Amino acid sequence: MEQIIFHIDVNSAFLSWTAVKLLKEGNDVDVRTIPAIIGGDREKRHGIVLAKSISAQKYGIKTGEPVADALKKCPDIMIIPPEHEYYREQSRKFISILKEYTSDIEQVSVDECYFDYTGIQNKFSSYMSAAEVIKNRIQNELGFTVNIGISSKKVLAKMASDFEKPNKIHTLFPEEIKTKMWPLPVGELFMAGKSSVEVLNKLGIHTIGQLANTPVNIVESHLKKHGKILWEYANGIDDSKVNATKEDFKGIGNSTTLPTDLDKIDDINLVLLQLAVKVSGRLRESGQKAKTIAIEIKYNDFSKMSHQTSLYNATNVENEIYENAKQLFKDIWTGKPVRLLGIRTANLVGEDEPEQMSIFELMNEKQSQKVQPSREKMKKLDKALDAIKEKYGEDAVSRASLLNKDKIKKH
Repeated sequence: MEQIIFHIDVNSAFLSWTAVKLLKEGNDVDVRTIPAIIGGDREKRHGIVLAKSISAQKYGIKTGEPVADALKKCPDIMIIPPEHEYYREQSRKFISILKEYTSDIEQVSVDECYFDYTGIQNKFSSYMSAAEVIKNRIQNELGFTVNIGISSKKVLAKMASDFEKPNKIHTLFPEEIKTKMWPLPVGELFMAGKSSVEVLNKLGIHTIGQLANTPVNIVESHLKKHGKILWEYANGIDDSKVNATKEDFKGIGNSTTLPTDLDKIDDINLVLLQLAVKVSGRLRESGQKAKTIAIEIKYNDFSKMSHQTSLYNATNVENEIYENAKQLFKDIWTGKPVRLLGIRTANLVGEDEPEQMSIFELMNEKQSQKVQPSREKMKKLDKALDAIKEKYGEDAVSRASLLNKDKIKKH
């Protein structure tokens, strides 16, 4: 039996949910039909656009841009403050309907999920009829619309749901990627963040098809492991399953909810450095090293992303965790303002586990030491700092770049 996966995405969720609420309260105008945005404050002209109507989009207004810029493009636009608790309630109702059909659902944010149709194929005449039933029921009972992407691969179902909107059903099976997906700009590929797109463009790669037909070793040489992932997605390669019972990322980690949303890379890197200091210290305190490092991102629209990498040698070195976290973030950041950041480590081993040097490292060890401290020197520095903190307290010593910065709430 072929695997069939739906990716179900609420159309402009925050705006749609707000529209439903206002109509129930007796509002005469459906804000989805006029230039309108969710987020920010008209009088103070601050905040960002969390969601926009199709009419607002015609003015060139983009999700994530400052409200002040949106007002310049459309001075008369309606601005509505967000109601996040109400949005969470609508999200629960949305998922509740889907669970009446199957429990094989992987929710990835408040407004989107993967739905494994495979096990309920005998209940419908076709996957298209099932999608129509689900789409129409959500609209009739909850008052908002969804897009449904259908494929045998998760990444292709996700891509399909982003095709023409709203209230549409699209398929994107492996045999359809050449005609439906390859002509699209490479920036529309799932997981293609801003910095990755810039690198690909410099290589002359502007469409998903061009990426798919570029030798993978060339892409990987410029974008490392993330480049291979993007190349695989461009070719429709994805063996991941719908994970209805998502396991916690086991290991040692730290995350922070930011006091203000961040959209400047220097500010974001500073937070990642703070997290790396905490995570590496906890690893050393427990006598462990990690072979896997992951970052998690929650954007100001409550959507989430995560990305991880496996290391040649396990580490608890602060600088190595920081540099890996920075690269992971750079690989997937969409440019949207960030509300939460986290660094997690997994595949832990004892601190005394022997390490191996690759041939490349052996050949370049002397040269690299001229440019930056050796790994052993970084380890000794970390241990020396640990000893100082243990004797005189956590605030006894800190990186210069972390001084005089507002403290952030840890989880």
